[in-house]
This record gives sequence, C-alpha cells and structure tokens, in this order.
Amino acid sequence: MPVKIRLQRHGKKGKPFYWVVAADTRAKRDGKFLEKLGTYNPNTNPATIDLDVDSSVKWLQNGAQPTETAKRLLSYTGVLLKNHLAGGVRKGALTEEQAEEKFNAWVEEKASKIDAKKENLSKEQEKARKEALAAEKAANEARIAAAQPQEEEIEEAPEAEAATEEAPAAEENNEEEAK
Repeated sequence: MPVKIRLQRHGKKGKPFYWVVAADTRAKRDGKFLEKLGTYNPNTNPATIDLDVDSSVKWLQNGAQPTETAKRLLSYTGVLLKNHLAGGVRKGALTEEQAEEKFNAWVEEKASKIDAKKENLSKEQEKARKEALAAEKAANEARIAAAQPQEEEIEEAPEAEAATEEAPAAEENNEEEAK
C-alpha cells in the first residue's frame, strides 16, 4: 500500500486549516487517513506549524512519500533533517548523541529566526498604527481648521447686517437734513 504524507483541508471558506496526515494514496483528499501527524495554519503570520517529528520520521523511514507542500512543511520543521541524521546514525557516520546535538542546535537556531520575524512584524504593526494615528490627527486638525473660518463668518455676518441696516438709516437722515 503506497503511503503519502499530505495535507487534509479543514476550516471554512476563505480560512483554510490543514491537518498533515499519512494516508493511502488512493484515499480521497479529505477522506480516510492512517495517522494524523500535525496541523498547519496558514492564516497566521508567520504560519503556525505543529508536527509530531518522531512519528513523521517513522513514516518517512517506512517509505511514505511527502507531497511538495508537505515536503516544505517537513523541511521547515526539521523532520527531513532528523530523518537525514537518522540515516547517518544507521550507516555509522554519526553517533546518536551527535545527531541529537545537531538537531537541537538547528531547532534553536530556527526558533530564534522565527522569534526575530515575529518581533519585526510586531514593530511594523506598531509603526503602522502610529502612522495611522498621526494621519488621523492631521485629518482632524484640518477639519477643525476648515470649520473655524465658517464660525467666524457666521459671527461677522450679524455685524455686517447691522452695519448695512445703519447705512440706509444714515442716508435717510442725510436726505432729510438736506431738505
């Protein structure tokens, strides 16, 4: 029975969520599987990948073939590296302790890269929030400044009307005095 390590789609429309499974190649995409190896959530930034490394290595050693996307996920989480190191241990090139040390060093380095990416993303989001707040304040000040002349015109308008009312009265007085 040929076995594939592949993704099984879950989640709702527009928000995919995947299970990484070992399944018979003849089974439907979202159908029967042999073992659930982990999950993959591409909706988060960076994408959340949770895999059982040991069972994934076991399936690879038993001949399971990963699909292209599953292979990328396995590589990203270090499953392929651990499988490679296990092959070196079987051949006698490495000891079990050396292989474990190399794998743990790689995992720590990968975790630090992921943390650095998360920090950069949070800094960019904070910067974007500050820029949006500054733009909003500028827009509010512009609206307030645009509203100020209208209020002054409203206050000047009664004074102008009073001045125009006095002017005809003064002309009538001048005409009466001329008579």
